Amino acid sequence: MLEKSSSPELRSRGWSGTLVRTSRHDGMSTLAERTPNAFEPGPPPSQDGSGPWFRQLTSVQRRVLLAAMLGWMFDSMDFLIYVLAIGRLKAYFDFGDSTAGLLGTLTLLSAAVGGLSFGVIADKIGRVRALNFTILIFSICSLGAATAQSVVQLAIWRTLLGIGMGGEWASGAVLVSETVPAHLRNKATSAMQSTWALGAILAAVLAGVVLDVLPFGDNGWRVLFALGSLPALLTLWMRRSIEEPEIWKQTRGTTAAKTNPYSILFGPEMRKRTLLACLLASLLQFAYWGLFFWLPNLLASPIEKGGAGMSVVKSTWYLVPMQAGAFIGYLSFGPLADRFGRRRVFAGFLTLAAILVPIYGRVVHSPTMLLILSPVLGCVGHAYWSMLAPFLSELFPTSVRASGQGLGYNSGRLLGALAPYVIGVLAALPAIGIVSALGVTSAFYVAAAALIFAFPDRSRAPLD
Repeated sequence: MLEKSSSPELRSRGWSGTLVRTSRHDGMSTLAERTPNAFEPGPPPSQDGSGPWFRQLTSVQRRVLLAAMLGWMFDSMDFLIYVLAIGRLKAYFDFGDSTAGLLGTLTLLSAAVGGLSFGVIADKIGRVRALNFTILIFSICSLGAATAQSVVQLAIWRTLLGIGMGGEWASGAVLVSETVPAHLRNKATSAMQSTWALGAILAAVLAGVVLDVLPFGDNGWRVLFALGSLPALLTLWMRRSIEEPEIWKQTRGTTAAKTNPYSILFGPEMRKRTLLACLLASLLQFAYWGLFFWLPNLLASPIEKGGAGMSVVKSTWYLVPMQAGAFIGYLSFGPLADRFGRRRVFAGFLTLAAILVPIYGRVVHSPTMLLILSPVLGCVGHAYWSMLAPFLSELFPTSVRASGQGLGYNSGRLLGALAPYVIGVLAALPAIGIVSALGVTSAFYVAAAALIFAFPDRSRAPLD
């Protein structure tokens, strides 16, 4: 809660800042003085708003944003190479759709554990160190998955990979939110989120080349997973070039920072916002993973089973435009939110996604319609994620921000983790099929669009 000062004493001192009501670990509130841009890591080079927004960032802020963008891109790549290799893995290990969905569910469940754990870890040891650890985890485990000799071994490595995958967002997103100025937060986090699409495009290109072009035969999937270990090299640069946010340094060692973060998040003052954030993320995660986990399989499934009957290479010609649309959606969310209001833009994208999902499934046999609708579905089906990082960062104070952000986002993964398995089971039923199963996700999109209006709009507000 922000209150403009009316105190004669403060006016006589010439103060024109803001009184910030902050939450203490004991549930009480106090008022503290905050001057404009407090805790920011130095003033940006330009404050007049002219030119591209990223030119207003300092060199420190740009490096932080680049590190988070690269981490999120490789996170996406390492997860999605499994999705694109499902067909080869099913043939190699001789398992069906329900097992394929279960493997995806295990990864998402462990991602939830990773996000919850590394949210707390990032509050304790720092956002940058936690981010480095998560990238190392999912890179090493991707290499381990390349050595799997059974479905059980593959499941173990992919489950461990999920821990790093989930922890990366909890660390990287809060790092960006705390480093960039408040008036650029929506745009910066949109830029970070957009690299998920770049990672998906990279995964699709690598899968197409490694699995269908290069002569690796039945072991092509091993080469693909081995390439997923390369992001570990990113940590060598990050350790030397990226600094912790000043706002985190200011709170390190305080009483609140040493307190169990969940006692604050579920205390009387924050319990409602915490539970609502968890519910919102749950609806989004189920809708997203239920749809996009199975779309490559929809394109690759035989025509007689409701799919498009495409090879991996041919499906890439539709998946790449879809992710190009996602990239545009991610980047467009920030400017649109600043112009029309974050909640309204968020609800608008979700509503369009709910409408488009059943339409897309019905035109899967038409190459022309797929080529037209794939980038549109990619745009409306991904853009809304750009809201979540700044939105969650503004809900929680610095001492528990990474914990709250990790809890809100990754508790949603617990429900979202069920989506690949549930949709896979429904798709296997002759009376339903893959197209109707994917249509279930529309209901979750609509519910999330309605729920966002239960939250206040704190867009671009200073962080507590």
